[in-house]
Amino acid sequence: MHAAVYLGKEQLPVLEVPEPSLGDGEMLLEIEACSVCGTDLRTYRHGDKKIVPPRILGHEFCGRVIESRAPDTSIQVGDRVVMYIVLVSGTDRYVEMGRENLTTHRTTMSYHHDGAFAPRMKVPALAIRNGNLFKVTSDISSEVMSLAEPLGCCMNAHSRLGIGLKDTVAVIGAGPIGVMHAALARLQGAQKVFILDNNPARLEMAKGFDVDGVVLVKPDGSHREEVRALTAGFGPDVVVVAVSSAAAQNDALDLAAKAGRVNFFAGLPKSSPIAPLDVNHVHYKELVISGSYSEKKSDFQAAFALLHSGRFPADKIVTHRLPLGRIEEALLLMESGEALKVCILPKE
Repeated sequence: MHAAVYLGKEQLPVLEVPEPSLGDGEMLLEIEACSVCGTDLRTYRHGDKKIVPPRILGHEFCGRVIESRAPDTSIQVGDRVVMYIVLVSGTDRYVEMGRENLTTHRTTMSYHHDGAFAPRMKVPALAIRNGNLFKVTSDISSEVMSLAEPLGCCMNAHSRLGIGLKDTVAVIGAGPIGVMHAALARLQGAQKVFILDNNPARLEMAKGFDVDGVVLVKPDGSHREEVRALTAGFGPDVVVVAVSSAAAQNDALDLAAKAGRVNFFAGLPKSSPIAPLDVNHVHYKELVISGSYSEKKSDFQAAFALLHSGRFPADKIVTHRLPLGRIEEALLLMESGEALKVCILPKE
């Protein structure tokens, strides 16, 4: 079979690789859809020390079980499934807290196990024992269900924000993650939702997600006054930073209303992780700052249920569908801002 194999920085060729060989307790999936993540793009451009090449990438996927060597489970051959990609092999305080994303006893699909930019993918026995597979029981498309993983990551952030009916919410970043945050805020009953970005084309796409306004980020900082004007001078109650930018982090602290909540959903490049922040905003405005990394299993379950309900506008987030052989084109489409989510359809 052919697969997109990470060999190092800016090396993601589609190569002929051996078919996955199943061991005891494992399953084989035929991959129907695998969406491209910003992490895939970052790995392609800058490399990732956690990934030892050669490694098949792809961790946002939906597939069908075509072979099983697992004992009797609720998942059977023929079932269509999505997967919580964090594999926990031990226990510690974080596992006991239900925060599996923070434990050191974890490995991850596409980082430590071959992923889904391939027509077929092996599911490790540990994932099956841990109940990481979720059966898709509706006729919702595999492209939409491939968004369960990134939506779960957004759910993790929102579990810390407590968005309610009277809140105004600003999301900095109009990429696929940004519009997911905006759509979640709307479903949670936010009074007003705004999206900020420095890419006009991305803002045009964001207008299709039931937001109350889009704001172009300007080098002179005048966008801050525009946001304040849209929020009766107070600023937003909640700000989500969905872009890897120190300037955006500073914008968030400046924009947030007094007693506001700010989530740094995106980290900064490891080459320059230290950013000067005006922490007086945190002190004098009594801001609550949170980070969010990956997702808990409960977040994935919530995302899975929301996609199943049909209430989330996932179909508008998948803007492009490409065959596996055009994986590099998919990465460039995301990098340029022309696409939101690009879905790879790898079946040969």
